[in-house]
Amino acid sequence: MESTRQHKIARLIQKDMSDILLRYARTLHGVLISVSEVRVSPDLSIAHIYLSIFPQAKVTETMTLIEENVHRFRGELGTLERHQLRIIPEIIFHLDDTIDRMERIDELLSK
Repeated sequence: MESTRQHKIARLIQKDMSDILLRYARTLHGVLISVSEVRVSPDLSIAHIYLSIFPQAKVTETMTLIEENVHRFRGELGTLERHQLRIIPEIIFHLDDTIDRMERIDELLSK
């Protein structure tokens, strides 16, 4: 169960990372990236960021580019949150496949 502090920091990181990835997605032309969820470890040192990427055809390519630039994103996050957080957490990106699973369930139920 998350503490109140973890929850507040997760919301702050989600908002700021959404802005950072929105600017980054403009350079990719035709890719939409959204931050669906952020989970922060109890010691606030690691942030697991779950991303939804559209279109499906560019998911692997986009995730590769994002993971190559993780240090850049952490630096930008540090610039935005330097007055709120003493230590900027390490960032680990994950692909959120919740929408794909929902579509698959709907497809199975409609048969």
